[in-house]
Amino acid sequence: MATEGAGSFDTLRRLGAATVALGRIKLELLALEWQEEKSRITQLVVLATLGSLLLGFALLALAITITVALWDSPHRLSALIVVTVVLVLGALASVWRIVALLRGPSPLADSVGELKRDEAALRGERGGQ
Repeated sequence: MATEGAGSFDTLRRLGAATVALGRIKLELLALEWQEEKSRITQLVVLATLGSLLLGFALLALAITITVALWDSPHRLSALIVVTVVLVLGALASVWRIVALLRGPSPLADSVGELKRDEAALRGERGGQ
């Protein structure tokens, strides 16, 4: 009888250790994904800011160049309108792309998927694999 109780306790202890190990692995995966996501967001912000500044300066220089080139012609107002429309369309395209990026896959999707598969496996479901 004493060995039966000790065997149950040993099994329970091993189950607890396995649960703790599984939790530790999942936390390590979560931490790794978080670091990757932070790095990706930092790169995205830096590159978007730099690119936006450079593109803004280039477009300003282009607008000034077109305006100066057509200053003495009767088409200067048309040129300013066309340049303005092109710049506004570029800005709208940028906003559209940013919205598309924000609607992309959620951060830490891999960790959530792993936890769902683990839950399904612990419940004995085959669809989670």
